[in-house]
Amino acid sequence: MAGCAHDHRPPPIDDARYRRALIVVLFVNAGMFAVEGTAGVLGNSVALQADALDFLGDAATYAISLAVLGLALKWRALAALLKGATMAAFGIWVIGTAGYYALTGEIPSAPLMGGIGLAALVANLVSALILFRFRSGDSNRRSVWLCTRNDAISNVAVIIAGGAVFATGTGWPDAVVGVAMGCLALHSGFQVIRQARQELATETVAPGY
Repeated sequence: MAGCAHDHRPPPIDDARYRRALIVVLFVNAGMFAVEGTAGVLGNSVALQADALDFLGDAATYAISLAVLGLALKWRALAALLKGATMAAFGIWVIGTAGYYALTGEIPSAPLMGGIGLAALVANLVSALILFRFRSGDSNRRSVWLCTRNDAISNVAVIIAGGAVFATGTGWPDAVVGVAMGCLALHSGFQVIRQARQELATETVAPGY
């Protein structure tokens, strides 16, 4: 009955609209990495620094996605596997950094956290709107959407943390948000890794595309 088998895997993606969308959000994220990273260092905020590194990771994610766009499922899945591992590693780093800041007792700049967090939220909402129509598909597309979604969630958390730092006069809200952002990155990274491994297993069983 081999002749009755059907291949239900998604075809290689080479969508011009998706390519243009990736290019736009790549530049948006690279720009916000520079802005938020500088603000995070000047304001002693682990949440801003974590979010800035997330912008950098997303820019790399979009660049990798552009590089493998239109290639076979195997290569897209391998790229997604790398991105998933990077997301998980980022989560571990953020959790560790948040712990360090909490122990040192440094108090971040609440106004800077709120202002930059709001600008980052606008940038990520624009990116999310651009990529929303492309959120489903293989693990590569899935990783792109999860990165963008996580960023928008993180920005809201950073703004709330800025308000809490101002209200309490301590750096604990900043550290707590940093840990939460790290856990979110870990969870999303494992999701992408799991789907990528499933796709690689499917490609091994039914090669040739």
